Formats: sequence, C-alpha cells, structure tokens
Amino acid sequence: MRGEWAGEPVGPDVWETCRELIPTGSVFAFLAEHREVLFPPVMFEDMYPSSNGRPSMPPEVLAAAVVLQSLLGLSDFETVLELRCDLRWKAACGLGLLDTAFDPSLLTYFRRRLQRSTAPDRLFTKVKEVVAATGVLKGKHRRALDSTVFEDAVATQDTVTQLIAAIRAVAREVPGAREAIAEYCTAHDYAVPGKPKIAWNDEAARAALVDALVTDAHRVLGRLPEQNLGEKAANAVGILALVAGQDVEPADDSDGRDGRWRIARRTASDRVISTVDPEARHIHKNRTIHQDGFKGHVSFEPETGLFTAVALTCGYGADNHEAAVARELLADEETGLTVLGDAAYGTGDLRILLAGQGHTAVIKPAAKRQAITGGFTIDDFRIDPAAGTATCPGGHTTNLGRPQPGGVRTAQFSGCTTCPLRGRCTTSKTKRLLNIHPQYEVLAAARRQAATDTAWQAEYRRWRPPGERAIAWLVAGGNRRLRYRGVIKNDLWIRHRAAALNLRRLINLGLTRTAGTWTISTATS
Repeated sequence: MRGEWAGEPVGPDVWETCRELIPTGSVFAFLAEHREVLFPPVMFEDMYPSSNGRPSMPPEVLAAAVVLQSLLGLSDFETVLELRCDLRWKAACGLGLLDTAFDPSLLTYFRRRLQRSTAPDRLFTKVKEVVAATGVLKGKHRRALDSTVFEDAVATQDTVTQLIAAIRAVAREVPGAREAIAEYCTAHDYAVPGKPKIAWNDEAARAALVDALVTDAHRVLGRLPEQNLGEKAANAVGILALVAGQDVEPADDSDGRDGRWRIARRTASDRVISTVDPEARHIHKNRTIHQDGFKGHVSFEPETGLFTAVALTCGYGADNHEAAVARELLADEETGLTVLGDAAYGTGDLRILLAGQGHTAVIKPAAKRQAITGGFTIDDFRIDPAAGTATCPGGHTTNLGRPQPGGVRTAQFSGCTTCPLRGRCTTSKTKRLLNIHPQYEVLAAARRQAATDTAWQAEYRRWRPPGERAIAWLVAGGNRRLRYRGVIKNDLWIRHRAAALNLRRLINLGLTRTAGTWTISTATS
C-alpha cells in the first residue's frame, strides 16, 4: 500500500533547522520547498492499488530521490548513503536529521512499479507540465534533434563465451535441461566456471571447440523435455537458439547437414553481443566510431536549453533509426516548428512528413558519394523521374530501370569506354550504374538549398550546435555508461535523467511558485 507521512520526522526537520546551509537556487532547496507540490501523493495512487499490507515509503520521497539520483548519476547504494549523510539530500526528500532512510532495494521496487504502471514516464511528464505552466517555451519554435550511443552495462562476449553462457542458462532455467546436458553434451563441463582449457593460440583447437559447442547447443535444443515453458525458461531457450546460429556457418567441406561448423566469415547484422543483455547491440554511429550499447534520442529547445522529448532504443533496425524515432519525438508538438538535425535525420520520408505537418526542416543532407575521388556526383547528372530518364555529364541519356524493392531505380549508361569524362565518372571499363532514390527530387532539393540558401546556412550554424550541448549534458558525469540492462529500464532512466536536467535548467532560469502557479521570475536568454 502507498505510504504517507505520519507524525514528526526522525530527529529535527533539516529544512526548518538548517535552511541556511542548503545552497540557495539549487535543486535540493527547490525540492525541499516544493517537493509535495511537484510530486503530490495522488500522482502515484495507481501504482499502489491495494489498501492492505505494510505502508511503503511515501512515493513523493522516492520520486525526489530518483530525480536527484538521475541528476548526479549515482547508484542505488550511493543514493541511500547520501540520504543518510548529506543534509542537502535530507532536506530535499523531507527526512529528519536522524533518519537512516531506507534499503537501496526500495528504489529498485519503485522503478519497477513505474515501469509496470500505465504512465511509466510520469516524472518526466510532470516536469513537462511545469514547463508548460511557466510558458517558457511560448514562441520558441525550434527543435534540435540528435542522438548518441550509450554504452551497455555488461561485457561484450565472444562466440565461445556466449554459447557456454547460453547453455548454462538453459540448464539453470529449464526443468530437466541439466540432466539432458549432462548426458548428451561433451564439448565442455558446463558446471565448471570459466572457459574450456585449450591452446587458444591454436587455430585448429579453437575451430574444433566452436564446432563442438555448436553441436552441443543443437543437442540441447533437440533433447529438451517437451513442456510449457515460463518466461525465463523460454527466453533462455530462445537465446541459445539465436547464439548457436548467428556466428557460425557450415565447415568448408560440409554440405550443411553433417553437423560440422566454423566461425562465420561475416558478422550477423543484428548480432546479439551478450547473453546477459540480449538487447544490447554493436552500433556504427558513423564509419569510424563503433560502440556497444543502445541509442539515445533527444528533441531539444535550443534557446531555453530544455528537453521536449527523449527516448532510448535498441541500436539496430529500421524502427530505431534516428529518422524513425524523430516521428515519435515530435508527435505531440504543434505545427510550425523549425526542426534542426544532422544528416542522420535527412531521409526523404522524414522530410516529406515534416512538410506535411507544417514544419520547416533545417536538416543537413547526407554527403554525396563519388565513384572516383574528386569526380562526378549524382547532382552532376540530370535526372527526370517523371520521364524515367537520366542524362550523364557527357550528354548520354538512358532510361531508368523498373523500381526495385524499396523503390530504387537504376540507370545503366553504356558507351563509357570511349567517353573522355570516364576518368571522372567511373572505374568500370564498360558502363556506369547510377541508383536513383525513390525520393530523389526531395533529397536533391534539400542539397540545393543547403548549398545555396544563406538563410538556411545561418539558421543551421546558429541553432544546430545546441543539440550537441544537450547530448553533452545528458552524458556528463559518467552517464554515458548505463546502469541497467534492457531497453525498458534504460528508457525509463533517460526520461528521469532528462526530467532532472530540465528541472535544474528551470531553476537556473528562475522557476518559482507564486499564488499556486509556476512562473519564471527572471527573463530567459
């Protein structure tokens, strides 16, 4: 059941007796004075439906603790330690001087209740309501979009480690699996911790081990007792099936049916990198920066420095691409925005969507590719999608091919052998192939505007960099490395982090409460 304050605090009230010691204008002082208005108990009633049982710690206290924890990037243990020892924390959360706070696990239970509730992002939403009440965003029509990679909280595992860990998980979670593994699996003693003892510098030994481990995985999957599996058991079996196939392929002289395997000479596009956190992925932020973890996405108002929307997603898949997530970030916005973003947001679909919703896109176009360094790009060709033709810089015209899956059409230019411009156009001795995007006209218009429109260039140079500042705030203090596993928990964390940063920013702008109304007491920049 939901807890409520009853009686006096344990020891003197810190806010009443030590107010002069709490930094004025800090988040601590603000929460000490306005905590119960910002996070009223009624806000959490649906999370505690039962009237029976032992009363919990009042949720407004836990909410204030979570906000401070997210702001300072602390673990649950460190958070409770601050609540016990730091006057600022005691004042902010309403604890008495002698109050020893609570067990760190209570913060885990509180976040779990939030995750399972109908409004898991209610802390971020509440701070957004304060933003709306102040009117600080009134007339602010710009939104800067950006993304970054957050490092996962687990170690990246190689193929051998994943296979062994997955088989052990099946033995631990699936009834009857331990016996089947002991009887049919011979590659390794899975009850013994650590990796198999082999000569790891011996390529043949490594190959034989991988082959044996994959064979064991298939034996386990094929000899498990038939039964209805619970969630944990089903997940363990699914992960084993996944890791047994993602990194291997039939051996060189195998027909694929004799059960002989080797490490594949390619990387699976959606490869699981750890059985401990199966949702973490290897992410290519660009051609040179590769990281393991998740993608964080933000929509940011650059003048006031406030987050208007945030999300954390898996690092792979079309649904998790920056341009796809941008639709969700802007879903609740009114029309008439100027949307700024880097080339990751420069897809034709997003540009068409923004235009249809009445927004103006100030989004950097993707770099033009050149078949030869310093040579021609697609903008040097005359493309007429309506007529279905393309003309090369040498004046040769050809028809566009039929649309391929995805809508791409290909123009094939022949006669390149004798063309004097071939050295600037293609390395092929016979013909040049040119792929035409289905939104070619939209993308070409965006490239022309970015290259020639001085007003567009000034807008992008002035207001795009604050998006980078938002990311810097988000990851500051060691917060690029996540503390939790999985998308759901980390998505909740990023919303709490953004709520805390927004609250701090509002306080710096002069947030106060006058006559029951949230206001900004000083002019914003």
